[in-house]
Amino acid sequence: MDKVFFWLLSLTPIAIAAHFLHLSELAVFFIAALAIIPLAKFLGEATEELASRSGPAFGGLLNATFGNATEIIIAIFALRAGLIEVVKASLTGSIIGNLLLVLGTAIMVGGVRHKKQVFNRTGTMASASMLLLAAIALTIPTFLSHSARSMSPDKIQSLSTTVAIFMFIVYIANLVFIFVTHKHLYTEEVGKYEANWSLRKSLLVLLGSTVAIAFLSEMLVGAIKPAMASLGWTDLFMGTVVIAIIGNAAEHFSAIVMAAKNRMDLSLQIAVGSAIQIAMFALPILVFISLIIGKSMNLVFTPFELAAIVLSVMLTNLVVQDGESNWLEGAQLISAYAIIAVAFYLHP
Repeated sequence: MDKVFFWLLSLTPIAIAAHFLHLSELAVFFIAALAIIPLAKFLGEATEELASRSGPAFGGLLNATFGNATEIIIAIFALRAGLIEVVKASLTGSIIGNLLLVLGTAIMVGGVRHKKQVFNRTGTMASASMLLLAAIALTIPTFLSHSARSMSPDKIQSLSTTVAIFMFIVYIANLVFIFVTHKHLYTEEVGKYEANWSLRKSLLVLLGSTVAIAFLSEMLVGAIKPAMASLGWTDLFMGTVVIAIIGNAAEHFSAIVMAAKNRMDLSLQIAVGSAIQIAMFALPILVFISLIIGKSMNLVFTPFELAAIVLSVMLTNLVVQDGESNWLEGAQLISAYAIIAVAFYLHP
């Protein structure tokens, strides 16, 4: 498998050459998308190595942060290009993808190798309540927009900005809970796993992967509109499924590897923590950035996007509430994602 990823690395210079040689935008889109995947994998490995020097809480945060760097970088370039609906759809898809596809695959792979896996229920349920809060925060602006159609766009934007501020504050409070007041819930794995890379190598791979992803993301975003026109894809499907899967590549790989090693606390911190970070950190930050660059992005989503988020949160909370997991629960999460992805594709 590692050899495949190393071969895929050769797509990075090919994507750059295709861009500067002005080849088909569709070709540039797919080459750049495939080139990002191995880079995201090595980014995930570098964060895993750094995480091995700490506990599952810091490791999960580190992995989620740099794993989500791909999505945030793509989103910033897309905002600058005026692709606001694609940005919102990609963040919706990222939340759903992390909760259903990434977590589901990790649980299923881990469950196949280990009959039953256990994790810290108290810490996990704290994350579950954060997910529910995120769903509420994303729901209110949309419900208000649809129920009070006379509200001006400026008032909706003001509400969205206010909600974003509260989401950001609560996310910081969540970090204080994990690393200061209740850190004992997340430190049971410290010292049990040794790093294979040096600190220098881990940091260099982390930095190099992030820079390369940023460069490829700019090319990817530039080819989005032509690709959608050629393939007949909507903004919703492009954002929620295609861009989200590309952006989730690092978390997907890391969460599965950790689950296979029976490190379910870290696997959950990566998958669920990534979804929380997208909803409570990346979304607010992108709302603030959109105001700065003059491309205002509100928190009004389509009813279908909201339904998918709320149902994903509910199913995830049911799966993790007992502090145990098995392969069948993973298969259920993956099936739910497949159903939602097909619906996004068919959505006009």
